[in-house]
Amino acid sequence: MRFETKAIHAGRSVDPSTSAVTMPIHLSSTYERSGDGSYPNEFIYSRIDNPNRRALEECLTSLENGIDTVTFGSGMAAISTLIEALPADKPRRMIMPDDMYHGIRSLLADTDIGTHFDVAFVDMTDLAQVEEAIKQAPTGLVWMETPSNPQLKVTDIEAVVKLASAAGAYTVVDNTWATPVLQNPLSLGVDFSLHSVTKYIGGHSDLLLGSVTAKSESPMLARLKAAQQAKGAVPSPFECWLALRGVQTLPQRMATHCSNAAEIADFLKQHPNVEAVHYPGLSEHPGHEIAAKQMSSFGGMLSFQVKGGQEAAMKVAAKVKLFIRATSLGGTHSLIEHRASIEGVHAVAPVNLLRVSVGLEHVEDLKEDLLQALE
Repeated sequence: MRFETKAIHAGRSVDPSTSAVTMPIHLSSTYERSGDGSYPNEFIYSRIDNPNRRALEECLTSLENGIDTVTFGSGMAAISTLIEALPADKPRRMIMPDDMYHGIRSLLADTDIGTHFDVAFVDMTDLAQVEEAIKQAPTGLVWMETPSNPQLKVTDIEAVVKLASAAGAYTVVDNTWATPVLQNPLSLGVDFSLHSVTKYIGGHSDLLLGSVTAKSESPMLARLKAAQQAKGAVPSPFECWLALRGVQTLPQRMATHCSNAAEIADFLKQHPNVEAVHYPGLSEHPGHEIAAKQMSSFGGMLSFQVKGGQEAAMKVAAKVKLFIRATSLGGTHSLIEHRASIEGVHAVAPVNLLRVSVGLEHVEDLKEDLLQALE
């Protein structure tokens, strides 16, 4: 099946008991055993498995062209569990990008997880830095985020996988910003593709959910699945149902997100009060050629730096009327946020940078709103 068909059919079928076309929400926490003690429908207890969760995991596995998907109650639950699933026989060293979702940096700095690993932060756009970091010490995990949050750096996935694989390290791509519509990391050799399903896959800013899809069976996948059941950070049936509803329109939504973002980026780069625009769809973006090679389009996220420093950037964010000043991304509404202030002590974002999640509104209305705010 092609992607658009998978998004609607993968993991789902007509309900056999009622003939309902839309999958019902299975809220039961437990399931009856047969007289002989077996479970005829395979379900035992909803922490272990649930029909809605199974359907979502099957759908995401199909979309990512993987072998299995493990879902969690949030993107951060997926991230933390995946890091901790690194097998004991692998080195405790991780290579991570210098520009990435700040929640991971906080996870490593503020919880005990960080004390269990030696973490090297490098500019993933510079393959020489990646190679040197891997050579410095035995490495167990190489983490990529491309395009990156919030500066939209682009990593050459195949090249990094080659370096990591030669060192015997597992590889992960946080594919949240690209989505399976635009980028398929597993086909580029990556071991695990991770999503905050909260964002584009859910698509409507109304759920919390994370997922990890594996390319193949491995000890790390086995540990990940065991942790899901034993630690219990699982998504609710209702949120799985919402994610399955959202994913059906993912290809169509991403087409509009991408076209709107491309127009907004072109508009912003011409404005005299804008210092820089970060969007891989711009031909002058340093990662444009790599993004064009490994992505089918350039995404719905961008960031830009306002002339005049932090105060000027905050004023622009304060003046918008259509854009919503809010954290998160990937929903139908356009959002804008001053990242350095939200990232706090772990901030690496420039102080004059505003991150934009371009929504599904008419693009001319969005441009007019930014124009009046910048003026």
